[in-house]
Amino acid sequence: MRALSGHTQPFAVLGHPIGHTLSPVMHNAAFESLGLDAIYLAFDVAPANLLAVLPAMQAMGFGGVNLTVPLKEVAFKGLVDLDDSARRLGAVNTVEFTAQGLRGHNTDGKGFLLAIEEAFHYSIKNQTLFVMGCGGAGRAVAITAASEGAGRLILADIDESRCRNLARDIATLAPGTHIEVAGATPEQWMQKTHQASLIIQASPVGMNAADTCPLPPTSFKPGQLAFDLVYNRPETCFTRAATAGGAQAVNGLGMLLHQGAEAFTIWTKKPAAVAIMRKALETALYG
Repeated sequence: MRALSGHTQPFAVLGHPIGHTLSPVMHNAAFESLGLDAIYLAFDVAPANLLAVLPAMQAMGFGGVNLTVPLKEVAFKGLVDLDDSARRLGAVNTVEFTAQGLRGHNTDGKGFLLAIEEAFHYSIKNQTLFVMGCGGAGRAVAITAASEGAGRLILADIDESRCRNLARDIATLAPGTHIEVAGATPEQWMQKTHQASLIIQASPVGMNAADTCPLPPTSFKPGQLAFDLVYNRPETCFTRAATAGGAQAVNGLGMLLHQGAEAFTIWTKKPAAVAIMRKALETALYG
């Protein structure tokens, strides 16, 4: 790590909670590899405080901010200047500080597409996807999949209104996609999972070691693909259940990498050191 000085520019990720994040690992490795006098930090910020904290961070000289659970939708509703990606996906995961103020972006969609291509060599076009969790990240994944030509999306969330709101938005943005709401209980979800070629876990379930996957191994089948957006454990309760059911499963480390690389370029206007960032993440997670 480079020595800090009065010229060091800070960047940060905000969430509530935030202890699980690996974003500082990859961004600090990228700063060091490119010789930038910068540091990336993590702060726990409650949703009610976000819209006061962000302008204060710009005033303090921060170079940019990432947002994670549960702040992405708060920023989307509260920021005036939104990039096309944020407007389309209905959530903000990256904040750029410009001369005009705060600008919200969303790099989750691009990160998701690059991650599943790397992991599975899988094309979404005309496929059936099951998305469990329709909050900020789930919205981004589902809308991106529909925009890329997914034939059918099955949406599931314990808050069924989230599914219905997302289904309405997808119907407007990608009217050619068939959309179903699976319901609000795991019992209802299990009736639909076998119909999908890719099952996506986009809720916070699995971030804690004691979490139990709502979908048992019988929800999966051989030949299926399973992608967990949770990345802070080599194996999550979801990937464990999916593997036990015969599916090929990966965690969300690849998506974290690629959405972070895109954010890095938005802030610095420089190509991200993707290989360096990947190695730092893999070392932190797998040793």
